[in-house]
Amino acid sequence: MSSLQKKYREKIKPNLKEKFGYSNVMMIPSLDKIVISMGVAEAVKDKNVMQDCRKELTMLSGQMPITTRASKSVSNFKLREGQAIGLKVTLRRKRMYDFFDRFCKIVTPRIRDFRGFDFKCDGQGNFSVGLDDQQVFPEINLDEVKRTQGMNITFVTSANTDEECVELLRQMGFPFKEKK
Repeated sequence: MSSLQKKYREKIKPNLKEKFGYSNVMMIPSLDKIVISMGVAEAVKDKNVMQDCRKELTMLSGQMPITTRASKSVSNFKLREGQAIGLKVTLRRKRMYDFFDRFCKIVTPRIRDFRGFDFKCDGQGNFSVGLDDQQVFPEINLDEVKRTQGMNITFVTSANTDEECVELLRQMGFPFKEKK
């Protein structure tokens, strides 16, 4: 069991139950999964871009990503139906908690001019973060990086409201901006 998972079970769950007054233990929000996705628009021009991004995403997530494909053709973007346009990984259980821990403690301090993330959620208890550069992850060898590639990281929780989601992530150690 991951140390973060142990902390969640022993400390965070009772704190959330007390703060929000849940009558049932199953109502307490939890982190369900983490989805990491990359949109690789340059793959249309160069096939090696997709392989490089797949290799980098595999290194930082610990599992092989799946390829996302275009659902329909768009002539203005030179996009054909079924063409590979991105990669994504869904992390669950131990890998999810390990990635979350590494992201909060190692990756976010390496982001340039980082002051914390905003409190904006999607209204359904999920939180998304966009990174401009994959080079903040220590797993990636900087000598092998040919181009900077951004990514989206979505933290999917079982929380019903944004307030519950933010409180859950804050107690788990997620770096939010300080309230004024």
